Amino acid sequence: MVLTQEKSIAAKIRSEFPILHQEVHGKPLIYFDNAATSQKPLAVLDSWRHYYEKDNANVHRGIHSLSGRATDAYEAARDKLAEFVNAASRKEIVFTRNATEAINLVAYSWGLNNLKSGDEIILSVMEHHSNIVPWQIISQKTGAVIKYVELTETEEFNLEQYKSLLWEKTKLVSVVHVSNTLGCINPVEEIVKLGHENGAKVLIDACQSLPHTKINVQGIGCDWLVGSGHKMCGPTGIGFLYGKEAILTAMEPFLGGGEMIADVFLEKSTYSELPHKFEAGTPAIGEAIALGAAVDYLTKIGMENIHTYEEELTAYLFKQLGEIPNLRIYGPKPSLEGKGRAALAAFNVEGIHASDLSTLLDHEGVAIRSGHHCTQPLHRILGAAGSARASLYFYNTREEIDAFIVALKDTIDFFGTVME
Repeated sequence: MVLTQEKSIAAKIRSEFPILHQEVHGKPLIYFDNAATSQKPLAVLDSWRHYYEKDNANVHRGIHSLSGRATDAYEAARDKLAEFVNAASRKEIVFTRNATEAINLVAYSWGLNNLKSGDEIILSVMEHHSNIVPWQIISQKTGAVIKYVELTETEEFNLEQYKSLLWEKTKLVSVVHVSNTLGCINPVEEIVKLGHENGAKVLIDACQSLPHTKINVQGIGCDWLVGSGHKMCGPTGIGFLYGKEAILTAMEPFLGGGEMIADVFLEKSTYSELPHKFEAGTPAIGEAIALGAAVDYLTKIGMENIHTYEEELTAYLFKQLGEIPNLRIYGPKPSLEGKGRAALAAFNVEGIHASDLSTLLDHEGVAIRSGHHCTQPLHRILGAAGSARASLYFYNTREEIDAFIVALKDTIDFFGTVME
């Protein structure tokens, strides 16, 4: 399957997403909130439904047929994810509720046991709250110090400042691959290499990159990487942690209970081998299986095809937004071909509150985000209480961008008339 601008191909892709074919306030839905969550194709919905209709049973615990089928499908999803990110072993993929839980797993299991007073953690000012708050808690408990990489003049990751922060006291670097507000693509391979040269472990938040481009964890070289299923055509309630096998083996369990044990005695317990050591209790079985179906779906389309098509959409979106007066887009500008940043634009229009923009656009059938996008510290640095954000995915089209621009201009004109 190849993505092009041909309407027949675009129609084929969109026909597989039932939710896109509806009206909102009497207008055709234009869904531009993909950085918050993606929509789900029939293949994913059918997979989830099949599990609950045909195979619903607990995994790893029964010898009856339903349990066997459920276990096989659940573990097959792990294999698919391992291949999708090029993990060295299936043992390196741990299912979690979401990426937030995956980061907390590392923070509590590794951070509490390896960080001490005076050690340093490096984050960036563009991090999502889920990659700030856990480390603040760990800092308070251990005495470790958090330092932040600031922005360049083009509102990107300041690599030179990052280099100046690294030294023997740096024990952890935890940064986002793609900013959900700035849209910048951070140089994670170099970030990891420099971190390792200074003896630090490195975690990458790939929530905004996994759905849009090919990820190779061995190529990146990171110690951990986290992802969220619902942003990559999968269901909510499922995410994953990738970790190097040796590091995960050395880490203590995050949660205790069923599934994660080998033997339990009244005095002590022993733990399962990877990855089950970190998967306490009954997991989100149907959700994991459906995430596996999402991986199959994305793989069939081709991540390279998705990335190339989204670059075209990005170039077109920025060209159209660039023609609107008094509109400020945050983050670096893409090239004329749409390269150099993600397919999202967080912006503000002078004199108009982002939430007001979003509300009126909704009445035109356009779904965008408004608020701080879980990046309050970044918005303070940008001098904005919040921003409006249009974020695209491979099922969006140029025609939708055109309709969005018309609705946005009309909305801006409306506020201009009201304020006169």
